[in-house]
This record gives sequence, structure tokens and C-alpha cells, in this order.
Amino acid sequence: MRTDTPSPAPHAADTHDMIRVQGARENNLKDVSIEIPKRRLTVFTGVSGSGKSSLVFGTIAAESQRLINETYSTFVQGFMPTLARPEVDVLDGLTTAIIVDQERMGGNPRSTVGTATDANAMLRILFSRLGQPHIGSAQAFSFNVASISGAGAVTIERGGQAVKERREFSITGGMCPRCEGTGSVTDFDLTQLYDDSKSLNEGALTIPGYSMDGWYGRIFSGCGFFDPDKPIRAFTKKELHDLLYKEPVKIKVEGINLTYEGLIPKIQKSMLSKDVDSMQPHIRAFVERVVTFTTCPDCGGTRLNEAARSSKIAGISIADACAMQISDLAAWVRGLDQPSVAPLLAKLQHTLDSFVKIGLGYLSLNRPSGTLSGGEAQRTKMIRHLGSSLTDVTYVFDEPTIGLHPHDIQRMNELLLQLRNKGNTVLVVEHKPETIAIADHVVDLGPGAGTAGGEVVFEGTVEGLRASGTRTGRHLDDRAHLKPTVRTPSGRLEVRGADTHNLQNVDVDIPLGVLTVVTGVAGSGKSSLIHGSVSGRDGVVTVDQGAIRGSRRSNPATYTGLLDPIRKAFAKANGVKPALFSANSEGACPACNGAGVIYTDLAMMAGVATTCEECEGKRFQASVLEYHLGGRDISEVLAMSVNEAEEFFGAGEARTPAAHKILDRLADVGLGYLTLGQPLTTLSGGERQRLKLATQMATTGGVYVLDEPTTGLHLADVEHLLALLDRLVDSGKSVIVIEHHQAVMAHADWIIDLGPGAGHDGGRIVFEGTPADLVAARSTLTGEHLAAYVGA
Repeated sequence: MRTDTPSPAPHAADTHDMIRVQGARENNLKDVSIEIPKRRLTVFTGVSGSGKSSLVFGTIAAESQRLINETYSTFVQGFMPTLARPEVDVLDGLTTAIIVDQERMGGNPRSTVGTATDANAMLRILFSRLGQPHIGSAQAFSFNVASISGAGAVTIERGGQAVKERREFSITGGMCPRCEGTGSVTDFDLTQLYDDSKSLNEGALTIPGYSMDGWYGRIFSGCGFFDPDKPIRAFTKKELHDLLYKEPVKIKVEGINLTYEGLIPKIQKSMLSKDVDSMQPHIRAFVERVVTFTTCPDCGGTRLNEAARSSKIAGISIADACAMQISDLAAWVRGLDQPSVAPLLAKLQHTLDSFVKIGLGYLSLNRPSGTLSGGEAQRTKMIRHLGSSLTDVTYVFDEPTIGLHPHDIQRMNELLLQLRNKGNTVLVVEHKPETIAIADHVVDLGPGAGTAGGEVVFEGTVEGLRASGTRTGRHLDDRAHLKPTVRTPSGRLEVRGADTHNLQNVDVDIPLGVLTVVTGVAGSGKSSLIHGSVSGRDGVVTVDQGAIRGSRRSNPATYTGLLDPIRKAFAKANGVKPALFSANSEGACPACNGAGVIYTDLAMMAGVATTCEECEGKRFQASVLEYHLGGRDISEVLAMSVNEAEEFFGAGEARTPAAHKILDRLADVGLGYLTLGQPLTTLSGGERQRLKLATQMATTGGVYVLDEPTTGLHLADVEHLLALLDRLVDSGKSVIVIEHHQAVMAHADWIIDLGPGAGHDGGRIVFEGTPADLVAARSTLTGEHLAAYVGA
């Protein structure tokens, strides 16, 4: 006999199965309140700029990280980034958040895929234990550790007396001494530094900023190492050496102590130590003209010295292992049967298998991490979380399908579900319908972007979203159609023998005057083909996904050059100088130096930013705000959206054609909702790329190369992008797009498909022709997916 006992009341600990957000106001969020189920996959969607990242990254993940940081001692917190509490009333039920974002990995020339994922650290230990001949500890295989040795007397306090002892030390590192572990050496084209038919006083030097009128002229004239009136070609060997290579020496010129240094070490310190992207355009042009980067002849680009390359396991050195494709390296490691290092081999094996599982098996460990695309960088960061034993963690992903071919998206979906099935909460910001379809719960933000967004317009299941009538719901089942006719090319761009990275001697003709899409699975060689063989040519304008460098003082108006005509218009209308209308120059509020806020640093506590009381956050002096143009002062103009400003500068008293032209382009790329003075640091990834596109559209180039312009774009915005690309082509430009989005492929006039696989299984052209031919043939992975997409 069985008597049914009533089930016990749920345990209090099991009632916290929701993340509750109340009153979120970060960036453009309008008092958002929402409940997100734990241990489920929740997708956040909505147009670009609708507030998805502000809610997921700026509020939920930021607060979780801040609370975890607060559990450390104040001493440890002093070394950590300080995070301010997000603007939100209540955040309940948070768990530890692990953020996997799209930020490119640092462009440090020493950082490689191997060093960024710890795979190199494990390989170094492996070689230090098993490598023959044995050359030293793990650091003897590191290209970041130089070999040093020294000896001398040291003074030690012992028993109240100073005792001198002789000590010796030596460090065996693996760094190549010639290139200092960077793999490449710089060579100078001396003919670009000076005109040897002239003397220094006649202006022989062609280096920007090195004129004979200023301090450089005094140093060269007064140093006494050579005659400044003698043509450089008449210099003796010693004089030429002193001009180019002399070590820094103290000299006295006209009673003033100065330092003289040869031109080449000076250029290396002042120009080559900087990142190329952060240089001013004229200096970057000079460096590209003068300096050639060649593979280091001593180490062959492996970055390692001879000793590190000589130690081998089964005939393979650590340099060979790092140069192998990761899928091949994983097979090699699997073949090593050494019980003495079994735990190490198992961990290394797992890391390498994770690369293959996540679709990055085509990379090699020696690939510089700065050359990875946004999607590749994001998946590389995912690797360390795949085999983790942690559960009940919140994983936060920012568009994990970026840079993925439709064929690879399926694999990424499986990984997200795998993380969820282990009992984790997975939050994904995403636009692709294939990933939205696997969600347990969907949160749609909108209805528009910027100030028109920041509200939750739908919450529920995917089926509910389809029926909801929101912008995302309406466009979820959108399918592009193949164009009935395609444009005829006006010429062709020839690429011959391309062999960058994994390209296998590719010959291809890229048609001009049409919209060409270059596609293929991730790692098939698309970027290598276009960036390696097309981007550097004359008249080619490249808009990539690299981050925009800018501080919180930078905004769309300063970045696009829009502020110059606006300042001039204000100055002309009021009869004063333009510098007054710059918050970084004479017009800045003296209390906050034009920042609009006053920052108070509180050491390991989050810094406090208070609105400046003197200018009330307007950033300008009160006297500057008395000058008007068309009835508005400069701070009111900077608070306008692009659409408002376009109207304001288009007609009437404030008519400024130069400003109107730039605003037109910003509206063209779909950024009409941005305010002119919004800090660049608050823009989303998709907004930054379109801002770059708007800026580059002003250039006179005839060929535009766009690298995945649909990144961060909502399904509804893809139509605007296609219309923009059409306008560019119709105006006589040639547009080459590296893209995976099927709507862009269907809209193309010509498709170049690379493959058939990734890494050494790719690098070949598997199809050239019109989208209709690709769908009809279905001979490639892209063809199959495109045919399924257009319903052919």
C-alpha cells in the first residue's frame, strides 16, 4: 500500500532562479526592468544602438565583476581596474559573469595565439623536459626572455657589518638576439631619408619635422661631427656614420647643453616605437616609405635563438611545432606517449582539441594575435572556458557568430547549448536568425536606436517574437532574393600568385565597377587575399573592423572632421576666432578643462564623476555660450542628433555646405540617431565601423574594400547597407566586400568563393561567377547554404 505524501515545500535556496534587473538607466536605457531565467540560453536582440550591450555588458556583467572584485583585499583591488556601479536600482540573483567579447586582442608584436592561450607555456615545459639535447628550463624556449649573464661584487649586511662577496648569475632565454624576439628586422631606405646631392643647410633631410630652422638645425650645425655645407655624397665614411648611427653624446651648442644622436636610432625611438595606427597620417606615410620590415635572417622569423631551435622531440623543434597548423599539432601531441609528462600532455591535448572543436584548427600558434579578426579573437578567448568544471556561471557573449560562415554557425550554436546544458546561464547579444532560433528566452530591445531605443519591446519565446510585430519579429524570417540581372564590369583588378598565409598561389581577376563579394568558410583565406594583395594598391580605400582610437573627449564630430566647418561657421557669424568653439582648446571651461565632468580618484574604490558645476556639463566657458549661430550655441549644436543637425546646417542662417556634406554621409550609413557630441567610447562595434565608413566615403579612392560590414547590424539595417553599397557602385566606385551574410551574397554582382576548407585545406578559389550560377551549381559549402537561404 502506498500513501501519497505531499511534496515538501521548495527549499529557500532553490527560489533564486531568476536574474532580476529593476530600473536600469545605463547609457540610453529607459528605466528597464526585466527578469532573466538562470541556467537557460537568453538571446538579446534589437537594432544596432538599441541598448543591448548597455543592458548585458554595461549593467549585468559589469555589476557582477564589480561585486567579485570587492571580495578581494583592498591591497589586491589597488591593482585591478576600478569599476563604477552601473546606474540601476536593483540587481538581484547575479552569478559570476565571464565575459567573452569581441575586442581585438592587443596589437603587441610579441603576443601570439600560443602566448595568449597558454598553449606556448605548456609546449615550453614539454620541450624543457623531453627535448634533446637538453638546453635548460622552460624559459630557454621563450622568445620573450633574453639570455643574460653577469658577475661582480655585491655588498651584504651581515651581523652589523658590510661584507663584500663575489656573485655570478646567468639566465638562459630563447630570444633571438638579432630581432629581439619579434621575428622581423627593420631596414631603412636611406635614399628616402635625405637627398645626397644637397648639403644639410640646403635642406637635404626629407624627414618630417627635421628642418634646419629649429633646434635640429642648431644641433647639426654646432655638433662639429661633419660640415653642414658639404653635400652628403661627399661625406667620408666616418661623417656618414656619425650622421646616421652615432650613439647619443652630450654636446654644447651656443652655451646650451644638448644631446646629439644619429638619425636612425632617433627615428627608431621617436617613430618606430609607436603603433602604426596611432601615428599622424604624414608620419605614417613617411614610415611606410622609408622602413621595410623583413624576416629576421638569423632565426627565419621563428623569434627563437639557435639553441632553442636545436632541441627536438621526435625530430620536431619548438619552432616547427608552433608553425604547424593546430589541427596537425594536436595529432602530433597525441602521438607522444611519455608517462613522465602525462598530465601536461593531457592538458595540452585538451587545449589544442578545443581549438579544432571551436573551428580555429586552421591557425598556428605562432600567428601574431593582433592579426586575428574580431570573431577569431572572441573564439580564442572562449577556449579556456570550454573544458571548465565550473557550473552556475553566467557566460556573456557579444555576437559569437561574427566572422562565421553559415556552415560554422551550426558548430557555434552547439557550443553555446553545451555550456547551457552544464547548468550555466548563457546571455548572448546576437542578430543572426540561426542563433536567435536556439534561444530558450528572447529579449528584444528597441523600438529604435539611440534615444529612440532603450526599452524592452518583447520578452518571451522565439515563436512569440515571430508573432509579436516588433521590428525584429517582422524581419526574423526575411530572405533575400537573387537579383534578376547583374551589372557588367568596367574593368578588372588582377591578382597573380597570391601566397599570403595559407593562399596557394592564387590567380584571380576581381571585376571593377560592380559589387563583388569574397566569401568562404572561416580561415579559407578571404582576408589574406584581399588585405594581402588588394588593400595596399593606389586608389584602394579599406574599411576594416579595427577599433577606433579615441579618448572620452573624442566624439563623432571630432572624428569625422565635422567640427572644423562648424567652428569656422560660428567664428565667422560672431567675428571671433574658431579656437573658442573647441572644448579642447581656448573655449574649454576652466574648472573641468572641457571634460564636462570632474573626476575624483578614490584609489581602489570606483572613481566618482560629478557634473562640473561651473559649466553644468556643457564643457564650454559661459562667455563662449553667448555666441550663437542660427539661434543655437555650440553646446546645443553638439547635443543635436545627426538628423537634426542635417536639417539645421542645410538651410537658413546656419547653412554650412561643408558640414552638411559630412552629416549627409553619417545619415547615409544609418547613424542619423547619434548625437554629435556623444563620446566615441560609448559607441557599439557596428556603430564604430559605420562611422569609419562614413569618414572614408569622403576619400577619392575608386575601390572600396569593406571587411564584414554587416557586423553588429540588425536584420532590418542590412537592407539600408545594401542600398548604400548600391549607391556607391552606381556612383562609379568598385566595391569589394568580405562577407558571410547570405543577403549580401544574394545581392552581389560577382562572387569569389574560397575554400574548400580552412587552413591548409583552403587557400584556393573554388568558385567565381554570379550568385545565380553559384546557387545552380551548389558545388561548394557556400553554394549549398545560399541555395537553402534563397529557397532555390
